[in-house]
Amino acid sequence: MIYQVSHFGKPFLQVKRGVRMKVWERKLLHTARGVFEIFMKGVGNPLCVTHHYSEFNETGDYFAETFTGTNQVFLINLREAGGSDKANESYHLSMLETVFDLEAIREALGLPHWGFAGHSTGGMLGILYGIHFSISLDFAVIVGGAAREYMTFSEDCIYNEAHPDFSRMQDLIEALKKSDLSLEERKELSVERTKFSLHKPERYSELFSLDIHKGMSATRMNFFIRELQIYDVTRKLEFIGVPALIMCGRFDVQCPLKYSIEMAEGIPDSRLVVFEESNHYPFLEEAYRFAEEYGLFLKNRK
Repeated sequence: MIYQVSHFGKPFLQVKRGVRMKVWERKLLHTARGVFEIFMKGVGNPLCVTHHYSEFNETGDYFAETFTGTNQVFLINLREAGGSDKANESYHLSMLETVFDLEAIREALGLPHWGFAGHSTGGMLGILYGIHFSISLDFAVIVGGAAREYMTFSEDCIYNEAHPDFSRMQDLIEALKKSDLSLEERKELSVERTKFSLHKPERYSELFSLDIHKGMSATRMNFFIRELQIYDVTRKLEFIGVPALIMCGRFDVQCPLKYSIEMAEGIPDSRLVVFEESNHYPFLEEAYRFAEEYGLFLKNRK
């Protein structure tokens, strides 16, 4: 199996399945708001990538890896994730406080501005970042995200009780929060959970063939589940003052397509791209086109 990573729509790197890729450079960054664990890889203009409750390590992240051919990527562990500081107060885990942390990280890195790319809950952070700190951003890439709570009114969302796979997904999430899982147990549960979010689950081994693995911060996840119930920034989308590329799979079961359409309609300078053969992972399920669309987005900004 050959895994292709594309640069502006053209293959620039081929990695045989099972071959270890170059690891990410780890750094503990001291900021005005605490110490954060970050991982760096790639060359080019700076790009911030994070996720609201994932725990990254030197193996990186599939989504972040997508951009390492075009950008210097800063992959960030947030509070309570990996080697980053703990939260002194519970509200430090909120999405808004997280955006304040990202700003402190940017300043500590000495960057006047950077781009932001977020997938799923990472995309939700990107929306808030753009609303409050567009002055610090070059652009925002939001993939499979939402500007409001996406479960209650969406029966096609796997987190809605009416969805046929709701119960099993909840069981998997709770199981993955356990800290005493063996690596093999965690992998088995993660694979099953991820397959729910693929348009063609049988492609799992093909799409997730690299030596990349990450964990989940149960503390951040638990806080997010509560905060999500009151999350709605749709009326503030007009305050995003940078170009935004909104991308989503036609069959996304986590953040259904209608929420990407809603964001694209509300952000003044935005472009919506729908991937017709994808669920929640268009950057893997349709990797070639994803790279093309991102390359076109960067080209049109110049």
